[in-house]
Amino acid sequence: MTTPLRAGSVSGAGSTPIDQSLLETIAGMIRRPRSTFQQAVSHPRWALLLLVTTCVSAAASAALMQTTVGRQALVDQWERTATAFGQPIDDAAYAELEKLSDQGSVGYAVASAVLSGPVLTVGVAGVLFLLFRGASFRQDMTIATYAGVILALRQLIAAPVSYLRESTSSATSLGTWFSAVDEASPVARMLGALDVFVIWWAIVLAIGVSVLYHRRARTVAVTFVGVYAALALLLAIAMAVTGGNA
Repeated sequence: MTTPLRAGSVSGAGSTPIDQSLLETIAGMIRRPRSTFQQAVSHPRWALLLLVTTCVSAAASAALMQTTVGRQALVDQWERTATAFGQPIDDAAYAELEKLSDQGSVGYAVASAVLSGPVLTVGVAGVLFLLFRGASFRQDMTIATYAGVILALRQLIAAPVSYLRESTSSATSLGTWFSAVDEASPVARMLGALDVFVIWWAIVLAIGVSVLYHRRARTVAVTFVGVYAALALLLAIAMAVTGGNA
């Protein structure tokens, strides 16, 4: 029976890995996640990387929300979400959304970065710690933090794209590849909820789990992506049940 890698050990080697800079770590997660994870779990450090990725995500989103285009796109996103769940927005409610966007858009950007950064990372690490067992929570936090580089990259790319498209709807969702499908249909809503970068993140996270716990990366990746797809399906069903038509 295989055991998780312990801090201070290197899979297939007897020496301590060379410390990587943040830029090398970020590049490694994009280009060679497996070898980057192998070094990370043997010498787990996550706090600085989590701080950097959270700040980058917050800064990119806040910069978008400082523009008139970004604030209006946020209002339109809120309106689409409410309508999709069967709650039409009248003129008075729309005016309130515009006021909220003008006054709290930067706070919204920071809150979103915190939720998709530290909150999500701790939650994922906790699930890994309880589900697989055997490794330290610090190692699980390292795995979750390193995989979060992909989500930070998503936000960094999404901000300028959203500005150019004048919309915060994800340009990297699978729904954009199937524009001929009725956007109010459950299929279109499910595809719209599936983001290419989130799928990439799930696969990278699975690679980290395979390195730490010696599991088959393909099996773990299929499981993670399957859970994500199931959540997207439940969201589409919820919209259909509530009578949303947008």
